[in-house]
Amino acid sequence: MSVPRRRRRLPDEVRAAAVRAVLCLAFTLVGVVVATLSSYAGSWLMTPALMAMGLGVFGTMWCLLEILISRQVAAQRMRGPNSAYPMAGSRVAPDPLAARPLPRPSGAPQQQPYPHPPQQPYQRRVPTA
Repeated sequence: MSVPRRRRRLPDEVRAAAVRAVLCLAFTLVGVVVATLSSYAGSWLMTPALMAMGLGVFGTMWCLLEILISRQVAAQRMRGPNSAYPMAGSRVAPDPLAARPLPRPSGAPQQQPYPHPPQQPYQRRVPTA
């Protein structure tokens, strides 16, 4: 039996965009119901309901696009701009031992994982006889 994973909380701007999308969708569905019922009854409400439905479809698509854009912006904020490291923009200090490259064969240039690695104190080697 597996333990369900806990989902991370969405950023505030993504949640606000999702709430707006749900409200626009509800507005559109109310317009569809009113347009359908007024067409059955032959009422004058059909024209305003159809216009409200059209605006609701446009608004729902706009809100869905806003959700996609705000998710991308939030993900970029977490990564940091122009960063190869996934947590570059986070407030947590990176662990210096976390991203060590594998040893390369001699002669191949080795890239440092961080721009300024921590300096080790100089230790003099004592020759043994």
